[in-house]
Amino acid sequence: MQKIFEDIEAHVSEVPTMRAVAGLDLGTKTIGVAVSDSFQSIATPLSTIRRKKFTQDAAQLLEIIKERDIAALFLGLPLNMDGSEGPRVQSTRAFARNLAQLTPLPIFLWDERLSTVAAERALLEADTSRKRRSEVIDHVAAGYILQGALDRLAHIRRGA
Repeated sequence: MQKIFEDIEAHVSEVPTMRAVAGLDLGTKTIGVAVSDSFQSIATPLSTIRRKKFTQDAAQLLEIIKERDIAALFLGLPLNMDGSEGPRVQSTRAFARNLAQLTPLPIFLWDERLSTVAAERALLEADTSRKRRSEVIDHVAAGYILQGALDRLAHIRRGA
């Protein structure tokens, strides 16, 4: 059974209601993690995982999934601005495939264009120091990814 989806509209039924979901911003050195409330309305940046090896990274993610009773994952897909796919997209797809081997949860690939730019802008507007920005940018970007997915989910479920 397929567990990795790109079309949220066609697979909205795969996202259980009244349970938290998580958003992931996959970078080359870190993984930003954000989680939602159980109503799936608000994304909150949670933490940044320093990447080591896939097995160690996955173990940390699976621990968060277990602790937070996560029902689905939204993994940022770093498409180019013109919508084309580069090497980072292939790396993200490979990560999703590997993670799908370790968890029964549905994994949605979510267009993350400009999420890091939006996160950086928000942190600058909040007058966050350069050092602090570098510490939190990845999980703040994960929050933007997840909030976009939550807003789309709500829109679909309202039938709008």
